[in-house]
Amino acid sequence: MSQPTQEDEVLAQQAAHGGTFPASAPEAKGMSQGQIVRKRFFGHTGALVGLAVFIIIFLLAFTSVGWAFIPGWWKYSHLDVSPLVNDGAPTSSLWPLAWGEHPFGQDRIGRDLFAMTMRGAQQSVIIMLIIGAIAGMIGAVVGGLAGYFRGWVEAILMRLTDIIIIIPVLLLAAVVAQMASRRDEGSWFSGFAASNGVLVLGIFLGLVSWVGLARLVRGEFLTLREREFVDAARISGASNARIIFKHILPNAVGVLIVNVTLTMSAAILLETALSYLGVGVKSPDTSLGLLISQNQEAFATRPWLFWFPGLFIVLICLSINFIGDGLRDAFDPRQKKFKARTAVETARHSSTTTALAAEAPKGS
Repeated sequence: MSQPTQEDEVLAQQAAHGGTFPASAPEAKGMSQGQIVRKRFFGHTGALVGLAVFIIIFLLAFTSVGWAFIPGWWKYSHLDVSPLVNDGAPTSSLWPLAWGEHPFGQDRIGRDLFAMTMRGAQQSVIIMLIIGAIAGMIGAVVGGLAGYFRGWVEAILMRLTDIIIIIPVLLLAAVVAQMASRRDEGSWFSGFAASNGVLVLGIFLGLVSWVGLARLVRGEFLTLREREFVDAARISGASNARIIFKHILPNAVGVLIVNVTLTMSAAILLETALSYLGVGVKSPDTSLGLLISQNQEAFATRPWLFWFPGLFIVLICLSINFIGDGLRDAFDPRQKKFKARTAVETARHSSTTTALAAEAPKGS
């Protein structure tokens, strides 16, 4: 016969004491919602590592080569051309530890790869944030309304979602890129896109990246709207807006956040693919995908031109995924770690206290 596990022992002691579970009380006792979320997030090791990596990349990218009208501390920009040093190979080394003139190396015409990689990381982060904001907002609104109101509202919104799903993103991106590259004076779009290419690309990808999120949010709302606490809110006279934002959305925020972060990390890969195919960020500006595309023929002779842009793509995507995982665990009220040892000790202490309290009148 198999031995009972620690969780079985805790459940047995819980049943012996009237179904109470004292181990769960100290975690939330005397703590606000924000304090509980912060405690759970900062207790998630993967999320903290991802957050630290993303902050380092963000600060390094936006302070090194500057952004907008703010100058950077690095001496080269992504457009500067200088004589080749060390035949364009990276001048940095781990032993002895050295940074050198061009730590990431140079391309064939002498541009500093560190400056270009930092500029590409800037573009990727900006596009990622724009896509996350637009896709998250549209997906949450469309999916929430469809899942809560059902009927004709759901039919219209879901058919709109189906239409956008079947549109090939690559084909539509090529059309937008062609419109943006037009030089006729009557095209206001080409003038706007020429000076705001990253913004245009981020808005476009955000407007076509919300469909999967909308379907997931709709499914979550369909489940939650039938729960007892929603029925209780309706009976008490709560409005639809209060039920959606006060009761249902906090319980669906875990699904929403983790899928927004997945959309953001996928957006970087999508932007990389579009830039690689020539319909994303265009020269003289640069992005991580465009760097890989421009140097694909030099892979055998100058592999460092791929190493560093590819490394930053991987680091950004992984850090965003880890952050999303931590936020999901922090915001979802149904997420709770089961600490078997603490639960057993607390249950045994409760059992001892109860036994002493029961024996006290006999000795008096």
